[in-house]
Amino acid sequence: MLWPLMLLTIVSTDATTKVAPSPNILIAISDDQSYPHTSAYGSKMVHTPSFDRVARAGVLFTRAFAPSPGCSPSRAALLTGRFPWQLESAGTHASDFPAKYATFPSQLEAAGYSIGFTGKGWGPGNWRISGRKQNPAGPEFNRRKLAVDSQANGAADDDYPENFADFLKGRPKGQPFCFWFGAHEPHRPFVSGAGVKSGKQLKIAEVPPFLPDCPEVRKDLLDYALEIESFDQQLGRMLDQLKELGELDNTIVIVTSDNGMSFPRAKANCYEFGIHVPLAIQWPTRVPGGRVVDDLASFVDLTATILEAAGITAVSDATKPVAAPGRSLLPLLTSGGSGVLEPNRQFVYSARERHSSARFENAGYPQRAIRSRDYLYVRNFEPDRWPAGDPQELLRNGSLGPMHAAYYDIDRSPSLAFLVNHREDPATKMYFQGAVAKRPTEEFFDIRNDSACLTNLVNSPAHAGPFAEHRLALERFLKETGDPRVGPRGSVFETYPRFSPIRSFPKPK
Repeated sequence: MLWPLMLLTIVSTDATTKVAPSPNILIAISDDQSYPHTSAYGSKMVHTPSFDRVARAGVLFTRAFAPSPGCSPSRAALLTGRFPWQLESAGTHASDFPAKYATFPSQLEAAGYSIGFTGKGWGPGNWRISGRKQNPAGPEFNRRKLAVDSQANGAADDDYPENFADFLKGRPKGQPFCFWFGAHEPHRPFVSGAGVKSGKQLKIAEVPPFLPDCPEVRKDLLDYALEIESFDQQLGRMLDQLKELGELDNTIVIVTSDNGMSFPRAKANCYEFGIHVPLAIQWPTRVPGGRVVDDLASFVDLTATILEAAGITAVSDATKPVAAPGRSLLPLLTSGGSGVLEPNRQFVYSARERHSSARFENAGYPQRAIRSRDYLYVRNFEPDRWPAGDPQELLRNGSLGPMHAAYYDIDRSPSLAFLVNHREDPATKMYFQGAVAKRPTEEFFDIRNDSACLTNLVNSPAHAGPFAEHRLALERFLKETGDPRVGPRGSVFETYPRFSPIRSFPKPK
């Protein structure tokens, strides 16, 4: 049974008993943003004063990881506190979200919170078919729209702050809230050239080592940076609203992204730029500010943190208990130090199954990853498949499309087009192959020296010890947490329905 939350928590038992109101919770999630790309982390191509504001007022995390490099399973993991492989169909892309899995917004609502979301909640997918009454993130507040001519940078037309204002006005007076701000930015498509047009110069673009350093890619990166700034501006307006209402100090503000940047070899890959995401958390009444924390943290920890802060200690749903759940960050946040979260924690985990419709019979590209402070180990369960999707598709008339015109697990972009169009150029070939070529069953990277994940150390004698340690730790953890991929039912992920267009591809030879 889930016991209702008392809206006032006793913090003193003397004759003049004082009470502290339950904290509000504002979760701000950008769509496809990698870890380095905020000014708080030192990026020069993007300016994020609102993210930096939260970091200064609270805690900036340098090792935060999404449980999946794709939006739908990553958001499902955050909402439930479960890893994607523990969520059946909700652990893959564009499927359904079984109602038996409790979400933290629904638990907060049952405990007396007002809940809602603006922008993108859980998705893409079909939550209605699962019998849910509302999006797993809560009731939708998306009525307010921006003028069309204000969208020159390619951002969505949702007026997120005004929708947030509607939500705040509609809640009962004095009632704590949990609000999910799911921006559509910086998800593609971008307005090509918007970054340069805004005044950004190509020389400030920060080209990761897995992409070619050329004007086309630099221009694409600046368009991406501009959309991050749009998200950040909307966040700033929301923070100002809370400050004006006198509620900012007792609001836990969590700012992160669902997965990495939508560039080749980043999003939809369990590499560093696909799963390492920005994270800043503030709660002025409880959390000492101005700190940088290097502890490993996962989205499942954020779920546990939210529930503990709200006074909810148990999850009630129709499933068996979560094996190895996340750990609340509250001890770490409130301590003023680092290392309190879990002194012996060595690893965090990530996974992917199907992303887009990119292969014959809608098959995915199953990966599992384990990340320590210094290393990343990736297991590719179907190495004979193309990691970015099949290179050719079947057209509507049944004919075979051009070679290298598919790769649908990479978002359409100028960067992808450049790789494809220059795939035979000596200076570009390695980048193209790195994005689309088949990969070995196991990959192991020294993140200290190779954050781009370009040098596979599986066969390196100097790294044999940590390689074996990470391989064994991942296998053990997946078994402990019931991952079908390490049991007889690994192919179950291929059977879940897809509620978005399905493409046709030739049968593999």
